[in-house]
Amino acid sequence: MQFITYEGNDAYQNIAMDSWLLYNLKPEKPVFSLWQNKRAVIVGRNQNTFAEVNQDYINANDVQVVRRVSGGGAVYHDMGNICFTFFVPVSSSAGVNFEQFVKPMYDALHAVGLNAKITGRNDLEIDGKKISGNAQRYAGGYLMHHGTLLWNSDVEAMIRSLNVSDEKFVSKAAKSVRTRVGMIKDYAPDLDLQKFLDSLQYYLTDEGKDGELILTDEQRNGIHEWRDNQFSTWNWNYGESPKFTFTNHAKFTGGSIDVNINVTAGKITDIDFVGDFLGIRDWRDIKDEFIGVTFDPAEVFKVLEKNKEGQYFGTIENEELSELFKADKLI
Repeated sequence: MQFITYEGNDAYQNIAMDSWLLYNLKPEKPVFSLWQNKRAVIVGRNQNTFAEVNQDYINANDVQVVRRVSGGGAVYHDMGNICFTFFVPVSSSAGVNFEQFVKPMYDALHAVGLNAKITGRNDLEIDGKKISGNAQRYAGGYLMHHGTLLWNSDVEAMIRSLNVSDEKFVSKAAKSVRTRVGMIKDYAPDLDLQKFLDSLQYYLTDEGKDGELILTDEQRNGIHEWRDNQFSTWNWNYGESPKFTFTNHAKFTGGSIDVNINVTAGKITDIDFVGDFLGIRDWRDIKDEFIGVTFDPAEVFKVLEKNKEGQYFGTIENEELSELFKADKLI
């Protein structure tokens, strides 16, 4: 197979490239790429991003969040993780199965001396430990099969980036993950990361005979446009989340509050505050100001600050109240 070179480690760019190539490349024969992202959470097409990520950690640690076009669950990427993508002409989606398209990477791993096995619906394992997960998307006669290979990923960052926000559970979750996943470097003592990448590419290109498929400037520009106009935008990565209901409860010195919210396309469509807080004025007078606001504590805080003189929530501070809008309880 020929290979395609991706551009750098920006997750917005690389996920945009995956998607653009699926819909626009139209190769006559299968092609592939090996690539890496800096710290990022890649969310499945049908997932609720708000429920999948630990937004506080994401914000504090420069972790990108990108929605892909394929299904499956949220995954964490970093420079200890290798991503691969195959683009394959397929006459019909009816005959597509995961094992058929996991096989090229299975063969490549065996070629570099790793005794991998295909397990479950879309995984590769070594010694019973998962080293790879895969997802697929079919469009216009072509299948994109992409996945990850865990070389030496940061497990704690993985746990913290996803939806474990309670500090009590971080170490327990990290320990659990380490028992279930394997790092390829532990099974390949004679290889460093670059050698491993080079070995995979050498095998998949028929010992280098197939070479590189060079994209045109026009194709590269199209990919950049997809990155800028879709895959790096809040509307795609968060706003495309399904409708959901959010509820949270807290008790402050100024009283207890339950907040109940409906969210559509990442925006608040309905809101209700219930509790024994001693509001000077009725909060319902400003209810309409919350409608259409992005479901984000910082955006809610702006509404609260704008109306602080009304003491709608009594002595409860706006900073405290806006913390209730962190997505730790989604139903």
